[in-house]
Amino acid sequence: MPSPADHPRKVLFSALDPQEVLQVAVLIEERNAQLYHRFAELFVEFGDPESLQIAGVFWEMAIEERRHGSLLRAKYSELYGGRSCALSEENLVEFIEVPNLEDGDLFADEVCALDNPRDRALQVALKAEASALHFYSGLAENRQPGPLRRIYQELAQMEDNHVRYLEEKLEQSFNRNVALDSLDGNNIH
Repeated sequence: MPSPADHPRKVLFSALDPQEVLQVAVLIEERNAQLYHRFAELFVEFGDPESLQIAGVFWEMAIEERRHGSLLRAKYSELYGGRSCALSEENLVEFIEVPNLEDGDLFADEVCALDNPRDRALQVALKAEASALHFYSGLAENRQPGPLRRIYQELAQMEDNHVRYLEEKLEQSFNRNVALDSLDGNNIH
């Protein structure tokens, strides 16, 4: 018969102490880096040009998530040194910042609003980052001033920067597509 230790009790992220919050935030970024890496490998295997564009976005996201994880790990080390924290993401009730391939209509048969495969992949990342921004911002707003609120605010700021970065990439792509469309239109006349 399994012992209670085999099935740790689930806790709300908001119930964690500052050290646990930072530890779990590191784990979330590392998990996402692994997910994006797997997504990229999956699309590379398809081998068609659209899939390779999608894979390229996911490689970029894997690198970006690793960078976020490194920044958070450095912050953890600065604050807590080598002290370990046994809590993991599996102990949480919530699922935070989970990229979902369905969010970008990557497998849609019909034409969607985002015709560019790169844009559809960016949309997957944007939805994950926006959900994390909303989650951390909500926690910061509902917390009294102190160490936890500061950590929530820092996490929200990191996610906000990432959301703005992705929105910029989507806007650049849109502007590039508009410019290409106008060039195509000029060639017709």
